[in-house]
Amino acid sequence: MRRTIICRCCILILIAACISIVPAGAQQKRGPSTPEERAKAVALAHQLEDQPLGPGAADARKWLTIWLIEIPDISVEFCPSVLGPDLVIKKNNATEISAQMMYSQLAFMIENPDKAKDRTAVFVTGVKGALKAYQAIQKDKPKTQFKSLDDLLAQQQNGTLDGAVKQSVAANCKQNVGGGK
Repeated sequence: MRRTIICRCCILILIAACISIVPAGAQQKRGPSTPEERAKAVALAHQLEDQPLGPGAADARKWLTIWLIEIPDISVEFCPSVLGPDLVIKKNNATEISAQMMYSQLAFMIENPDKAKDRTAVFVTGVKGALKAYQAIQKDKPKTQFKSLDDLLAQQQNGTLDGAVKQSVAANCKQNVGGGK
């Protein structure tokens, strides 16, 4: 339980730091996201699933996070506890994996606007994107291991991931990130 609280606090600090980078009043001054920006966001999110440690990955995460905070028309519910309690910040790329869940959710919402309000579908897609990034990281860093993510991978393989994610979301998630309503 304590690790979950620490992880949540660290993730919130990361998001708050990104918010502080955004120029004052930027969210109020800009209009809705453009089709070009949405296309870029989707491409970056999918690129980060495949190459979370690749060249330009840090810049892609920075752009996605700031853009998501600035835009008034898209909001992503960020709840890293869905990935489990053992993703401690600054350890074995936990930050990249947790953030990937949010970016994969964002891509899903843009690509499937008719399903953007389906909380379970959005979270399941986010978890799947984080798991994909986790597996890509393991190829580069084989010692990277999180029991909770390994458990989610097993649930994905046996077809129970959707139900597990739905249950976890209902129990743990209540926070939005982004400017959308």
